[in-house]
Amino acid sequence: MGTEGARTDRLGLLLDQFDHAREMAQVRLAGLSDEEYLWEPVPGCWSIRRRGVAVTPRAFGPGEWVLDLGAADIPAHEYAEVARQAAGGMTVAKIADDWGVSVGRVEQVLSHTGVPEPDAAPVTTIAWRLGHLHSCFAGGWEWTFGERREDPKLLVDFTPCAALALERFWAVVDCWRGSVAAVTDEELDRVGFSQYPYGSDPDDRYVEVLSGTNLEFIHHMAEIALLRDLWGARFTARG
Repeated sequence: MGTEGARTDRLGLLLDQFDHAREMAQVRLAGLSDEEYLWEPVPGCWSIRRRGVAVTPRAFGPGEWVLDLGAADIPAHEYAEVARQAAGGMTVAKIADDWGVSVGRVEQVLSHTGVPEPDAAPVTTIAWRLGHLHSCFAGGWEWTFGERREDPKLLVDFTPCAALALERFWAVVDCWRGSVAAVTDEELDRVGFSQYPYGSDPDDRYVEVLSGTNLEFIHHMAEIALLRDLWGARFTARG
């Protein structure tokens, strides 16, 4: 990868990182079929399901298809983030409200010592991971550059069609990316420039929000790539 003409400012670095990750993701998603998109490699997967079929307690979406979502909790990999929030002056009550959990649960997390035990997280389908990312980008745009009034859980009409899901997803990503490219240095440092209601965005500088968005995109796309590898190898005979 060449570096000629590469930006070195904060926004430029974050955008370059995102653009490279997107290029790789688009290559890895080429040829995604509906069957692969909805493939559940193990029992109990989270996915997108018809309304009335989903059994997860917080499944959401505005249309016929909804995205599985379990009960609110603080996952083990976020314990350090909760500790940083508390150290930064956030009250336990505010942290609890942001995560949608009880004050007692936050206090339990803050009192934890040692390395947290890994979560027994559900396996999720490609459809779920794309739907989750789509919802994050749509909500991130609405609550930063839009009118800041639409519920992020009602912004994405989930679909069982892989091609349509990707078309809609990349369109939202393009809209978000175009708006982010125009952000000023002052806005990067502004606490609460994003008012996305699910998480700590209103309490963070926007540069931190963008860094987190890149991380979310990269790690979910890596998971999707692995699921595609497993799909391709599912009938391979063992040696």
